[in-house]
Amino acid sequence: MTAVKKINKLKDYLVGDKFFYRRVLWIVLPIIIQNTITNVVSLLDNVMVGRVGTLEMSAVAIVNQLLFVFNLCVFGGLSGAGIFATQFAGAKDDDGVRNCFRLKLFICGGILLVSLLIFGFFPKQLISLYLAENTSPIDAAATIGFGLDYMKVMAIGIIPFAVSMVYSSSLREVGETKLPMYASISAIFVNLVFNYFLIFGTFGFPRLGVVGAAIATTLSRFVEMFVVVVFTHKRRGEFRFIKSVYRSFRIPKSLCAGVFKKGTPVLLNELLWSMGVAFYLQCYSVRGLQVVAAANIASTVNNLFNVVLISAGSAVAIMVGQCLGANEIENAKKTVWRLMVATILSCVLVGLVLAALSGVLPHIYNTEAEVKELATTFMQIIAFMMPFNAFTHNSYFTLRSGGKTLITFFFDSGFMWLISAPVAFVLAHYTSISIELLYFSVLSLDFIKCIIGFFLVKKGVWISNIVNE
Repeated sequence: MTAVKKINKLKDYLVGDKFFYRRVLWIVLPIIIQNTITNVVSLLDNVMVGRVGTLEMSAVAIVNQLLFVFNLCVFGGLSGAGIFATQFAGAKDDDGVRNCFRLKLFICGGILLVSLLIFGFFPKQLISLYLAENTSPIDAAATIGFGLDYMKVMAIGIIPFAVSMVYSSSLREVGETKLPMYASISAIFVNLVFNYFLIFGTFGFPRLGVVGAAIATTLSRFVEMFVVVVFTHKRRGEFRFIKSVYRSFRIPKSLCAGVFKKGTPVLLNELLWSMGVAFYLQCYSVRGLQVVAAANIASTVNNLFNVVLISAGSAVAIMVGQCLGANEIENAKKTVWRLMVATILSCVLVGLVLAALSGVLPHIYNTEAEVKELATTFMQIIAFMMPFNAFTHNSYFTLRSGGKTLITFFFDSGFMWLISAPVAFVLAHYTSISIELLYFSVLSLDFIKCIIGFFLVKKGVWISNIVNE
């Protein structure tokens, strides 16, 4: 093969045509819009709580970190069935998608029950894990009190959240991304308005502080559930998998076995990964509640700037999964690398914008100068790592799209708990290095993960049609 042919072949793999990018935008834009609005409101929510006080903001950050574990457990629990549903959608098998939907309901029910029991019986112990030893008794008691008040209300909201996830994930797997976006926008509007009313007590509403923020968020969860459920059933002629979905709950044993086999590693991965993120925050909290507040600010802003990266992962899951389900293997390979290049280049630009704004954004918070300075440094580190995170994120979803969930388990949470978490623990507890260097050291370990991801994706270990299997 001549050099020109090699270059043209490489270009064909890395750069798509107009039709390819139109399809990507058709899938990704509604998700980007949804995630952007969600994270803008989350940022405003965070700012509103932050204006009440640093202790209140730290308490909300701690509880949200605990709820984040639940959210990712739901995501992981649904992902196993979602891998099958996406390939069933590619194979035009409505019964297969319908059975996956039913199975998701059972999975979410189980996760809900366990989570409510944990949040109901051990809330104080969980919140206390994030309080540094040198925290004053008064500050510790106040933080725990705010956290308990916030958690009591937020625990109610995880029920409609789980139902919405079942419907929204199923819609995305068949290629519908607009309806989940509309449902989310409706919820976001409700959340934003009632945050303003209930946190500060405007327009005659009571001033409830962190409890008001929790009520607004929970109310928005119910609105989101209502919109996505009602309109999915109203459009059952378009979304054929929803027809007669509740008429029977019989699910083929072979599908249950397949989802259990493929889904268990994903569920464990999301559980361990979210626990790992919570563990990082616990390690950082050894350096004081100011660090928790700064990390919370940086994380909230990062979520806003990460919408391209997150949405690209959804595009990989949908487009590559459907290609594999339709046995279009060569097309699946090209899709993976084209999306990889587009995502990395996009994240380079997004990272530059985040770095440029890192010194400004923390000042919208009503908190101490030390917290603002730390948040700025954390954002700059996150901005630098963004293109590398884009590569590992796309690698993860590529591996998962072909049902190679055991590999993704070791690639993601395995790497975190075997390498990143021990490093974070040792540096936090047994060294006196600055929190800035500690933060960078933990995140920079993803350089190793990039190398592993490249070889796994290039080798093609992810290529598998699990529907035919």
